[in-house]
Amino acid sequence: MKAAKKASPVAEHNSSPNPRKSAQKGAPPDAPQTPHAMPGTNIEASKAATEQAASSTHDFELLNSTGPDFIQQNFTRSEPWRIFRIMSEFVHSFEIMSKVGPAVAVFGSARLPEDSPYYQAAVEVSERLARAGWCVITGGGPGIMEAGNKGAQIVGREKNDPTVSIGLNIELPFEQKSNPYVDTGIHFHYFFCRKTNFVKYASAFVIFPGGFGTMDELFESLTLVQTGVVQNFPVILFGRDYWCGLLNWMEDVMVPHGTILPTDLDLMMITDDPQEAVQWVMERTQQVRNPSQAANVPRATRPPQPSQRPRPFVPSPQAGQSVPSPTSARRPSTKTNKKPGKKA
Repeated sequence: MKAAKKASPVAEHNSSPNPRKSAQKGAPPDAPQTPHAMPGTNIEASKAATEQAASSTHDFELLNSTGPDFIQQNFTRSEPWRIFRIMSEFVHSFEIMSKVGPAVAVFGSARLPEDSPYYQAAVEVSERLARAGWCVITGGGPGIMEAGNKGAQIVGREKNDPTVSIGLNIELPFEQKSNPYVDTGIHFHYFFCRKTNFVKYASAFVIFPGGFGTMDELFESLTLVQTGVVQNFPVILFGRDYWCGLLNWMEDVMVPHGTILPTDLDLMMITDDPQEAVQWVMERTQQVRNPSQAANVPRATRPPQPSQRPRPFVPSPQAGQSVPSPTSARRPSTKTNKKPGKKA
C-alpha cells in the first residue's frame, strides 16, 4: 500500500481546490464556485463575492473604465480628477518615504501563520537587517509581511525610531488591515503607486515564499535589474525547498528556449541562512544607499558545499589573497541529481 504523502511543514496554506481539476469540460453553469480564502484569515468567499468586492476598489475603476460610452460620458467628470488622486498618492508617499533611511523590502505570503518556519526566519532576517542599519519595508499586511515588521520593530523601539518598521498597505477587495508591528504606515489605493515606492526606496529585495503577489514583485525586480533600470540591486530568495523548483524550471526551460541568458540566473541569490542573506545585501549595496556602519559589520565566510557551484557570495580577502572577480560568483546549482565526476 502506497504511503500518503506527508504535507510540508512550510507549505503555503490555501483552502482552494486545484483550479485545473475544478475547471472541467461540460460543467453546469450553476455549479458551485471555487471559494477563495482571505489572506491572513479563515474567511472564505465565493468567486462572485470576491469580484463584487473588487469592483469597489480604485484600481478596478481605473482599469475597467475603458468602454467608449463610459469615456465619452464620464471623461470630463471623473478621468481628469483621477489623475489628481494618483498624483496626490505619489506626493504623499514620496514626502514620507524621502525621510526614511536606507531600506530593504521584505516580501512573502500573507497566508503563512506565526508558527511557520518561514515566518520565524523573516523575523530574524528583518531584525538582523535593522541592527545592521537598514529600515525594513513590507506590504504592511499579515503573514511574512507581519514577520518583517515584527523583527524591524524590535530594533526600532530600542532606537526610538519609527521609520525602521515601514508598511505600505493597499486597498484590497476584502480590507487588509495593517499589522500591529508597522510604525510608519502608508495606505495606497493604486497598486502601481505602491510598487513604485518599493523599488524607489529599497536598495534590495528579500523574497520569502509567497503567491502571485510575491511572484509579481520578484519578476518585476528581475526585469528592472536585467534591463539596467536599477543597478547594484540584490534579489535574495529565502527558502531553497520552495524556490528550487522554479529556478530549475528557468534553467531547464527558459535558458534552452533562449528567452533568458544563463547569466540571468545569477541575478538571484538563494539561501536558507538569515545571516548570509543580510551579508549578501551588505556586500552588494556598497554603491547605493547603504548604512554608514556597513564596513563594521563582519562578513560571512561560509564556504560552498562540495556538490554545489560556488555560492554567490564574495568573502572578505585574507592577507596576501586577491578578491575574486564578480563573474566568478555564480548562483548555486539547484540540481540534486548530478552525476559523479560531472563538472559544475
